[in-house]
Amino acid sequence: MDLIILRCVFLLCAGGVSVIINASLGTTNEAIPWLVFAGVMSLAVVVVVADIYAPRKRIDTITSVYFGVLVGVLLTYVLSIALAPLLQQTFNASPLTVQLVIALILCYVCTSVLLQTKDDFRFLIPYVEFVREVKGFKPLVLDTSVVIDGRIADLVATGIFDNQLIMPRFALIELQAIADSGDKLRRIRGRRGLDVLNRMRSDDNVDLMIFDRELPELAGQTVDLQLVLLAKHLEGKVVTGDFNLNKVAKLHNVAVINLNEISNSLRPVFLPDEIFRLKVIKAGEGPEQGVGYLDDGTMVVIEGARNRIGQELEVRVTSTLQTNAGKMIFTKCEFE
Repeated sequence: MDLIILRCVFLLCAGGVSVIINASLGTTNEAIPWLVFAGVMSLAVVVVVADIYAPRKRIDTITSVYFGVLVGVLLTYVLSIALAPLLQQTFNASPLTVQLVIALILCYVCTSVLLQTKDDFRFLIPYVEFVREVKGFKPLVLDTSVVIDGRIADLVATGIFDNQLIMPRFALIELQAIADSGDKLRRIRGRRGLDVLNRMRSDDNVDLMIFDRELPELAGQTVDLQLVLLAKHLEGKVVTGDFNLNKVAKLHNVAVINLNEISNSLRPVFLPDEIFRLKVIKAGEGPEQGVGYLDDGTMVVIEGARNRIGQELEVRVTSTLQTNAGKMIFTKCEFE
């Protein structure tokens, strides 16, 4: 809405400029005022259309152009004063013509230098900072599932991530809806997610921000796609434990941090033929299978242990299966 109002005001101002130009011309030809009006309004429409079809604008590039032109104009003014006597004696052309040529060259050179070197130095101005892009400091956009999971809070508390954490408003609304659900299990999970968020917000070492801006490209999209598009807009990464969201993000070339992948990489690895002791918790899906669990929650399928539920057995690893959704270990019961 703000952009629509701005564009309407801009078009009105363009019409006013055409009136001022016509008044300064003072022509008696009735066609010229209409031509001036049409020319100015056409230029204004072209500017608005170009702005609409270039929605992604980099603040560092825009500021480089702005300061390049500003420095070029200032240098032109200083040189014009310093070289005024020489220009009047040497050139037959109007001093204004020479000034325009100098301004054109200096503005181009200054803008070109800033655009090519903006990442090589720190250039501090109010609200804008040119700085070399550093890997690892991209914002992390949190998914609802990863907040409910709760491991993100423990992971951030270790100090591994110094990135800013982004919790989108639409994901927070989804989390609140889960917390208010009529289903008891969903309600517990939603409240757990809200507790995790409050825990991270109360930690002074965690930079957590609620992102509540409404971006035009997010309108009408699903929550998962909104997360991916927001991460792409912020040039950040999506943090999730959802396998499907992981796939969607990769389709859009958005980097993903999958907590299940991190968990899998930190779990102890059991190689084939290794032997360890494990308690049989329940029967498995196969006719002779029993199931047990390691301390970290990894499921262990035990062949030949269906009738030994509740007993602690020695088992031998036959194979392992590791996916983004978790890890399974297949073993064979070693009868004593």
